[in-house]
Amino acid sequence: MPPRQTESACQIVLGTQTVGYLLRRSARRTIGLRIDQRGLCVGAPVRAAQRDIDALLHRHADWILDKLRAWRERPAASTPEIADGSTIFLLGEAWTARLSPGGRNTWRAEARTLHLAPATPEHTLPLLNRALRELARRDLAERLQRHAARFAVATPPLRLSSARTRWGSCNARGHIALNWKLILLPPAVVDYVVCHELAHLKEMNHSPRFWSVVETLCPDWRTQRNELRRLGRQLPNF
Repeated sequence: MPPRQTESACQIVLGTQTVGYLLRRSARRTIGLRIDQRGLCVGAPVRAAQRDIDALLHRHADWILDKLRAWRERPAASTPEIADGSTIFLLGEAWTARLSPGGRNTWRAEARTLHLAPATPEHTLPLLNRALRELARRDLAERLQRHAARFAVATPPLRLSSARTRWGSCNARGHIALNWKLILLPPAVVDYVVCHELAHLKEMNHSPRFWSVVETLCPDWRTQRNELRRLGRQLPNF
């Protein structure tokens, strides 16, 4: 049985700044850093010494402070107006939104048209959000199954995520979470994220061995990773 994952709130002084961070210990092999919707997060092996974690944070202090500054100053995502005939891009294709006000908060999708029947105008965006999440669940489950078969592994359990700055994750039990907003990105980018998380089933790190596994599933992963970074900043706040 893998060691139990734990999380704790910690602090460290970097330069002249006191920086709070979330420390997550799990069955990983290396210490890793990331900035997500909660700020700085540190992933570490269960038995990693605190002094080793502190040393890594000090070595990367400039990077951490720069990223946190950008994170705090990032512009809020725009919330678009959805009207009858609005265009929504799903998996690289233009879809048309058709609104039928006074409905029962139901939706259906056909022929690249999303039919929404909100009870009131205020229900339009929540209904659209629900529709997009369900479409994302269907698409991501199919992609996960298809790429798992290519990887010769059983299809892992899928959970939809709403993380603001993280597109996917794979925990020590082999459970994969994928951000539902991937439905708003081109298929090749989505496939890269799915392959990235599947690669963690064999390498729970971002070592050169990990990237070689990714490359067997997604040879152009560098291009798609750059596209993800570029397009991910432009997504609407549905």
